[in-house]
Amino acid sequence: MMMADLKTLQIPVRGMTCAGCAGRVERGLLQVSGVEQAVINLVTQEAIVHLSQPVALTALVEAVEGSGYQVPLHGYDFAVSGMNCGSCVGRIEQALAQSPIVVSYQVNLATQQAHVQLLAGEDPALISQWLTEHNYPAELLADNQRKADDLNTRQAAEQAGLKKQLKYAFLFATPLFILEMGAHFIPPFHAFLERTFNTQHLWYLQAILAALVLFGPGRDILKMGWQALRRLTPDMNSLVALGTMAAFGYSMVATFIPQILPAATVNVYFEASAVIIALILLGRYLEARAKGNAADAIKRLIDLQPRDARVLFNGKSIDKPVAEIRAGEILEIRPGERIALDGVVIAGQSFVDESMLTGEPVPVEKTTETKVIGGTVNQTGSLQVKVEQVGANTVLAHIIRLVEQAQGSKLPIQGLVDRITLRFVPAVMLAALATFIIWMIFAPAPALSLALVNAVAVLIIACPCAMGLATPTSIMVGTGRAAQLGILFRQGQALQALKDVKVIAVDKTGTLTEGQPQLTDFVVTATQHDASVLALVAAVEQQSEHPIAQAIVQDAEQRGLSIPSIAEFQSITGMGVQAKVEGQLVQIGADRFMDSLGISTAQFTEQAQQLGEQGKSPMYAAIDGQLAVMMAVSDPIKSSSKAAIDHLHKQGLKVAMITGDNRHTAEAIAKQLGIDHVVAQVLPEAKVEAVQQLQQQYGQVAYVGDGINDAPALAAADVGIAIGTGTDIAMDAADVVLMSGHLTGVINALALSKATLRNISQNLFWAFAYNIALIPVAAGVLYPFNGTLLSPVLAAGAMALSSVFVVTNALRLRGFKAPLEAI
Repeated sequence: MMMADLKTLQIPVRGMTCAGCAGRVERGLLQVSGVEQAVINLVTQEAIVHLSQPVALTALVEAVEGSGYQVPLHGYDFAVSGMNCGSCVGRIEQALAQSPIVVSYQVNLATQQAHVQLLAGEDPALISQWLTEHNYPAELLADNQRKADDLNTRQAAEQAGLKKQLKYAFLFATPLFILEMGAHFIPPFHAFLERTFNTQHLWYLQAILAALVLFGPGRDILKMGWQALRRLTPDMNSLVALGTMAAFGYSMVATFIPQILPAATVNVYFEASAVIIALILLGRYLEARAKGNAADAIKRLIDLQPRDARVLFNGKSIDKPVAEIRAGEILEIRPGERIALDGVVIAGQSFVDESMLTGEPVPVEKTTETKVIGGTVNQTGSLQVKVEQVGANTVLAHIIRLVEQAQGSKLPIQGLVDRITLRFVPAVMLAALATFIIWMIFAPAPALSLALVNAVAVLIIACPCAMGLATPTSIMVGTGRAAQLGILFRQGQALQALKDVKVIAVDKTGTLTEGQPQLTDFVVTATQHDASVLALVAAVEQQSEHPIAQAIVQDAEQRGLSIPSIAEFQSITGMGVQAKVEGQLVQIGADRFMDSLGISTAQFTEQAQQLGEQGKSPMYAAIDGQLAVMMAVSDPIKSSSKAAIDHLHKQGLKVAMITGDNRHTAEAIAKQLGIDHVVAQVLPEAKVEAVQQLQQQYGQVAYVGDGINDAPALAAADVGIAIGTGTDIAMDAADVVLMSGHLTGVINALALSKATLRNISQNLFWAFAYNIALIPVAAGVLYPFNGTLLSPVLAAGAMALSSVFVVTNALRLRGFKAPLEAI
């Protein structure tokens, strides 16, 4: 929790218009434990809060928002230096938690960035200063492109630096290793060294080579390790620093002042200290390359927006940086070019590849008045696009923010891992100390040497890095892959929650159906021609704003029919409409209207019954008192809905439909699609009750919807899934957004959730099992049974490989295949 330790806080509040508003905010704040007084200033739109004890800033924000008002927050991204293991993340989070101006934060190990939410008006430079004071220098990042450039630059610099350090470490450690270990394992080489060199001189050479490694390439590790120890917050670097310096220090004593040691214990371990540093640098280099691949999703998304675009100005096209383009300007998009910003087509016709947004491979036709999205690719024709959204307001920028938030978020399981990781390093230090003491007491001669070697092995083999990386790298790669498939996890927690869902509850309109009424049936009598009848009917319906009427008019326009003018239009309440069209009386309505006019609809009885079974309501039109046509308007079911529901059933999930539509229509659609449970004719607030009933009956519920009226149900469900073609309000209330607009995205989201959690489980198993199994081995637990001891050098190699394994295993999620492809 972020604790505010100031006695007085100024919190900006928006939405207050009167003294009553101020009173509600004041009462809400006073209910927070630790708030002594709350003074509301309507003029400055601020709440001045006096505290009697430290209070979580998030609690104050929630109190204001719970009163019905808003606290404006600003999010900032910082590049953080020195973040190289899971323990570092914990230290940075601790530092941010202690800041009195931070509302919330997310620390991302793979990108080495922190996203921090501050109260509006707070200076983000204070966070840079705060983190720098806590030994993690931080730099504010301005925009997505700069964040991508910075990430690329820092990752390239990190890899180049590690590669250089690695080269020099192996340059000096290799001859040192050959001198020491070669003499042990190759008798002729040992004899050669004894004949040619004095042992003491060889030790002098080994001391020089080891010092070159430790205080050259290994300097940063030692420095960060000792700084963490001095702050009493030991990390992985501290373990390495303690282990290598213990081995190096003991060897220096044995080399230069051996008289203070028992004669049987005068041995050197220079090669262990140097090779350990070299192997750890190798592991970090491989890990840095792997983490760079893990962050590829964000970089690819940012790279989708061109840096420059062609703008029409005074009839001429000029190239202009995208960052300088403003809403209202006209872009010229040629075939094959990527559209730079969101806008609307004002001239031209083309097909646009929107797969980066929706995951759907089929190009979408774009004509005049059609909206286009920045980052998508124009294919066949030229377009002129009027820019509507720029900067942080574009769809692509919104997607990037969602992916970043999901990648930086923590699953519930990560909380346990974090607590273990923070206590792990001190526990390992105690284990190393206990190992040293036990060997000194019980070991055969030379006990001091054996105690030192085994204590160093315990320090080196322990790896909190693997534990710290296990969850965030899988989340990063999994959510990045999801974005490529058109699935945006607004909350990383949804990854874990989706795995346990038992019921998929769906809204009907816009989710199972297209959400746009269409003329689906138009059957004329034997003496009529459908095109001429449709033109007459559309002429009358053009006077109505009703969606059914608009669907008829739209169908006529799409057929290219000429719609005549009308006279004497009349709406007959509860019955229908009528008008004179080209001298003919056209009357439109349900069967009861026809009955009242004495016009029989018997010839359509069979077709009308079939329409009713499909959940459609037939309508009729008469021309000059003669029945001319039976027609039906309905919201067509999406082509993907049936296959998606069948697939959900195969996974053992129940499917429920919750809709405000009438029960007859809802039951008919449910029958067609094989839906298990139907709740119809419900208001938005009743949808929440329906979700709660499903939770009580079956367990965890995922709700899928797209409209404003779905927002309460999306928030009430265990996992809210919004169709991305719906409203912003619905998407804001959801945990997951499906950009494709198809229910099949739910299947992909479920499969990806299970794959990611399975990957996390594998990583955690490896990280914990590795430490549980090898720390006792390093301590020498096998020595009494078979004489096995684990060399510190082998311990360093195993430790480095554990982190590389975890990151590499997470990268396998990049190859996740969507079940959608098989539907």
